[in-house]
Amino acid sequence: MMRRVMNGQPCNNSTLGLLFKQVRDAMWIAMDRELANSGLDFTFSQYITLKKLAMGVASVTELARHAELNPGAMTRLLDQLEARGLIRRTNDPNDRRALHIQLTHAGLAVRDQMEQLGDGVRRRAVNGLTDAEQSELTRLLEHVRDNLTTES
Repeated sequence: MMRRVMNGQPCNNSTLGLLFKQVRDAMWIAMDRELANSGLDFTFSQYITLKKLAMGVASVTELARHAELNPGAMTRLLDQLEARGLIRRTNDPNDRRALHIQLTHAGLAVRDQMEQLGDGVRRRAVNGLTDAEQSELTRLLEHVRDNLTTES
C-alpha cells in the first residue's frame, strides 16, 4: 500500500474532516499555482470573487463569505478589480447603504480565461477515475454535504 503525504502529513487513516480539508486545500493551491503560471496576474481570492460574480450580482458580504475573507479585505480586493475595469459597483435602489457588484464585459472575458485553468485543475484532480467513478464521487460528496446542511 502506497503512503501518500500532503503538507508533510501522511494521508492514510485520516479523519474524514481532515481529508476533506486536505483535498480542498490541494485544489486551492493547485489553482493558485495555475493562476501564477498563467501570466494573468490574479490571486485565488480574485478568481473566486470573479467566479461568484459570474453567477450574478452580489454584495460585499456575500463575496467576502464566498472567498473566506473579511469584509475589509474584500473591499480592497474589489478596489483592485474595479481599477482593472473588471467589476462595477452600483447603489442598491432599495438600500442606499448597500452596493451591488457585477462583472463588466472585460471581467466576464477574464473570468472565462480563468475558468479554463480551473477546468484543468479539476481534470487533474480526478485523473485516473472513470466517468462512473467521477459521478459516484460527486454523488457521495453531495450526499455528505446534504447530510450536514439539511435541518433534522
